[in-house]
Formats: sequence, structure tokens, C-alpha cells
Amino acid sequence: KAVNASIFLFWSFFGDNFFMTFSFSKEFASSSFTGIENSFITDYMPLAPGEAVKVYLYGLFLCNNPKLDQSLSDFASSLSLTEQEVISSFKFWEDFSILTVISVEPFRVEYMPIKGTYNQKPKKYKAEKYTEFSKGLQALIQNRMIYTNEFSEYYSIMETYKIKPDAMLLIVKYCVDKKGGDIGYHYISKVCKDFGARGLITVEKVEKELSSYLLRSNEIEKILRALSLKRQPDIEDQNYFKKWTEELDFEPENIIFAASKTKKGGMAKLDEFLLELYSKKCFSKEEIARFIDDKKAVYELAVKINKNLSIYVEVLDPVIDVYLNKWLSYGYEENTLLYIASICFKTGKNSLKEMDELIEQLKTDGFIDFSSVGDYFENDKKTEEFLKKILDNAGVNRRPTSWDKENLKTWKNWNFSDEMIMEASTLSAGKSSPTAYMNGILSNWKNNGIFSLEKAQEKEQNSPASLSQEAYNIEYKKRRANALALAQENTEKAMNLEGFSTLYERLFSIEKDLAFAEISNNSEAIKSLTEEQENLNNNLSKMLKTIGLDLTDLTPKYKCEKCNDTGYVGTNRCDCFDKYKI
Repeated sequence: KAVNASIFLFWSFFGDNFFMTFSFSKEFASSSFTGIENSFITDYMPLAPGEAVKVYLYGLFLCNNPKLDQSLSDFASSLSLTEQEVISSFKFWEDFSILTVISVEPFRVEYMPIKGTYNQKPKKYKAEKYTEFSKGLQALIQNRMIYTNEFSEYYSIMETYKIKPDAMLLIVKYCVDKKGGDIGYHYISKVCKDFGARGLITVEKVEKELSSYLLRSNEIEKILRALSLKRQPDIEDQNYFKKWTEELDFEPENIIFAASKTKKGGMAKLDEFLLELYSKKCFSKEEIARFIDDKKAVYELAVKINKNLSIYVEVLDPVIDVYLNKWLSYGYEENTLLYIASICFKTGKNSLKEMDELIEQLKTDGFIDFSSVGDYFENDKKTEEFLKKILDNAGVNRRPTSWDKENLKTWKNWNFSDEMIMEASTLSAGKSSPTAYMNGILSNWKNNGIFSLEKAQEKEQNSPASLSQEAYNIEYKKRRANALALAQENTEKAMNLEGFSTLYERLFSIEKDLAFAEISNNSEAIKSLTEEQENLNNNLSKMLKTIGLDLTDLTPKYKCEKCNDTGYVGTNRCDCFDKYKI
């Protein structure tokens, strides 16, 4: 009914806006009807090839259901046609003035009512124009009758591509010679359109092209046999061969060799393989054979790596394209990659993504060959073991993390020995954030030039000569235990304050940042970090004030009963140690 009413319905293959504001749901569309004028069936359909009828009806269906708009590719796929066949079919109907191709890019068609305001009559091709062609065509195709719609299809192709009738007959003869006298017109139509699209529209041009076809046919037949295909060469095979020899510059004998190694997939698969060979600049038999061997080895290596990671990947091509080819381009060899994969499995990082992240880190640090990678993991193992001792000594019961490793690397860069770092962990025991506290201790030692265990212990103990070592140790341990207990109690109270722990940890970690800034002499960073440190101190002090504490209450300290002086455990003490032998 919508067609019978004089309504112009526009639709676009590229998602342009429709002029209709109402649409049916998909469910309604599948259960409703598309109206077709009887005039189309009686006057137009007998003159049209099957593809053109399919295209017209499907387009009409989309006009009535604009919500189901499709791309040109979708439209062609829905009808099992090529995009060019869809376009040609619409141009066929355009000649009859029952629709108009408004634009090609984007492709837009306007359907018109067959009967109505336009009152157009079918635009038929003049039979006398193609009389000789029609006779010659029937003479070539002797094993079946040619009907009106087939003649119309050929007329349409000649009109569309401007192919001369004699040239068209030469193309048809070539098709008949290849396929036999009962050849279907779909194949002929396809070949003629291919010639027309390439501008081969005169007798001279067609003869020249067909002569080259005959010369190439023998080579193409060899390729087909190498692919285990028993059919005769067709137009697509000719186009493939021309592409491989003229554009990609492969010798025919090398194409045949490549085909013998491809076997499955036909000419399209061979085309993919030759394009891959072309990208790798492998043209000779020797280069092709070496490429195949290398590719096989890469596939086998991908399987081994997945096995070492204890994972299964059904399709290996993405693994090779995304990961393996990249790793090999970095210079990693098979034994090294398998070793890295086994390490990843042991450490719980058994995925290709995590292995890739590790390899990127190794590459950045310069660990490529097997020996250097082995040394890296051996040192990493020792680092893990040392960090575990540090954490255990500080009372932290967990596995070392990447942050711990980064801290250790920083402390080493500050020129602290393992003994000094271990001593700092001892002093950090009982803290709410022992690692952050260690940063503070080591940063303090660095700023005061204390880089030996003796000096650190001297500052920590500062034991008087007149007091026996045993008596001092007893007294110091008692004061240390009391100070630690009190500081821990205060810290636990503070940590119950909302947001306190985050600011407190940042206060300690900022020491490390300041140390880095001082080493690099970055005055701007020092200024910024110092301001941040001051703000943190102020905010933390305000929060602690609400529970009657200050920042010094969170650090283990003692108070001298003689002079009321206070000192921090492991750091400075008052002179009363000497004067009163306390």
C-alpha cells in the first residue's frame, strides 16, 4: 500500500537518516507483508535476470522496514551476491525508470511507484540494436535456449560497461570454450563484467587479453594440479596469476612450488600465502622452503611455550602474531623463551600476557641471551630470599612484592650494605608500617653520613664505658621494650582514625622521594615534596590532637627521670647515661 501511495522512500546502505519517523520491529517485519504492484510482475519481471528481481524485492522490503537498514556489504551478503552485482542490478532497474540511483558513495536508491504520478513505461532495449549479437550468441550457446531475461542481462552489461557487441561475443566464446555449450549465464555474466570493469571493451583489447590467457593457462593448470584441484582455469584464476606474476613479481615455477606446499584452501589460500611470502621478500624456491621450515619451527615453539605455561591455545596464529614473532625479533632464542616460560609457571604468572610483560622488562634491562637471563633470575631469587629475611625480621608475614624490590633497589643505590638494611629492619619491628619506617631510618642515616654498621650501632646504643655491657644491655632492652609497647599502643589508636593510615604511610614514603630528588639535584621536586611533607605533618597533627597525641607519640622513645629529656630508641640519648650511669 505504501508503494501504491505516491510516497518517496529513501534508504541508504551507509546508515544515513531516513525520512520516515515510524518503523516496525523486527518481529513485526518478519510477520507482515511487502506490497508488490501487479504491473511489476506482468511488465517488468519477465525482462529481468533473477539477481535483479531479488535485489528489487529485497530493496522494496527494506523500504517498508527502515529499521532494518543495512550496509551495501550486508545487503549483498543477505542475497548471496557480490556488491557489484547488487549495484548492477539497481542500475538495470534504473534503465526502466522504476527507481533512481541517487548516489554511489554513499549508495542511495529512490524507489518510485510503477503506476501513479510518474506513469513511466518500461524502458526496453531496442531489439534491432542487438539483432546480430543475439544471433551470434545463440550460435555460440547451442546446447540450450537463451531466454529473454538472459538477453536482457547481456544487453544491460553492454550498456553499462560500453562493451562492443563483437567484443562481447569474443568473451562469451571464451567462456563456452572453457565450460561447454550448456554453460550457465551467471558465469558468462561474471566474466563479462570483469572485462568491462577493467576497460576491456573493444575487440582488440579483448583479443589481446584472451591471447595472454591462453599463454597463461598452461601454467595455471600446473598450479591447480599442485593444489590438488582437477577443474579447468577460470577468469578468477587468470586474475590471480596476473597479480602474482605482474604485481608481486613471482616466477611461475616458484608459484607452483608454493602451491605444492599449500595444498588446502585453493587459489584464495595460495594468494594469502604468496602475499605473506612477498611481505617477507621470499621469492625463490630456496627462500620459500626456508620460510616454511622457519614457520613450522615457530609453530612448534608456540606449542612448547604453551605447554611450559601449562595452558592450551587452540588457534596458534594470534599467539605467534602478537607475542612470539615480537619476542624472536628482540633476539630471544628458543631455549631462553622456554626457560622464561617455566619461570613464569613456577611463580604463578602462567599467562602469555604476563610472560610478555616479563620479557618487556628483561629487554628494557638488557637481559636477552640465555646466560644473562639465567643470571637475572638467579639474582632475583637471592633478592626474594633476602627480602623475606628483612620482612620476617621486621615482623611482616607476607611474600615480597614489586614495591619491596623497588625499595631494596633504592637502598642499594644509597650504598647501604645488607647488614645495614637488616639492622634497619630490626629497628622497624613493631611499627604499623615497618617498610615505610625502614625508609625513614635509612634516609636518616644517609643524610647523616652513616654507612657502616658500627656507626649505626654506636648511634643507636651510645653505651657509656663505665657501665658494664651486660648491665647496659639489660637496661636498654627494658627501655626499648617499654618504648616499643607504648608507641605501638599509640599507633593503633591513631590508625583507628579515618584516613590516618594513608597519610601516615605517605609521610614515610616521601622520605624516599626526597632522597631521589636530592640525588638528582632536582630543586623543583625538593621544594614540592617539602611542602607536601609540611602539609602532611600539619594534617596528621590535627587528627592526633583529637585523641590527645602528637606525631612523636608514635615513635618508640624514653624519658630520662633525671633531666626529663626525651630520646628515641636507637638514636640520641641524654648525657645522663654518662653522669649517672643510668
